[in-house]
Amino acid sequence: MTETLLALLPLWGAVLVGLANFLACMALPIPASLIMLAAGAFVASDDLSGPGVWMAALIGALAGDQAGYLIGRIGGPPVLARLARRRSGRLVTRATDWLHMRRVPAIFFSRWLVSALGPYVNIAAGAARMGWAGFTLPGVVGEVIWVSLYIGLGFFFAADVQDLGDTLGNLGLALAGGVVAVTLGRFLWRAMRERSE
Repeated sequence: MTETLLALLPLWGAVLVGLANFLACMALPIPASLIMLAAGAFVASDDLSGPGVWMAALIGALAGDQAGYLIGRIGGPPVLARLARRRSGRLVTRATDWLHMRRVPAIFFSRWLVSALGPYVNIAAGAARMGWAGFTLPGVVGEVIWVSLYIGLGFFFAADVQDLGDTLGNLGLALAGGVVAVTLGRFLWRAMRERSE
């Protein structure tokens, strides 16, 4: 699928970049970062318009974030309420509280540094009834960094886009895995301490 999308990039240009970012921010397995890197390379060779690609990428990412937030807002509260009635209810409450207390860094860094977690943070923020402005403002800043970083890297390293994409993809997955491991470890540690008390 990646090769097909990259082959369509010169034909569809900014529209494909925006659509890929939208779908990736909705947790669909679309290689949005690689597409932005390739789009940056096409911008460097004057095959695509830099401002057009950048705007489409940003609009697609922001629309995907908002759609994920809305899905969490509509469908998430019943799921959270059901989980809260179980034995793990205190952990669910704690996770929701944690997201509320650390919403700015959680949302900001999940847009670009650990972007693999971004779609799930979108849904969780909606489900936890986080305020729209509190979700959107750090999300916009983070998405501007993500889009600028990947299109810029593609522009400056046009000759090595595939290798750069593989390296950044592996690094992103490693960071996301580390964040998940640390977060789950902290929750489990606290749960064990409470159970022993």
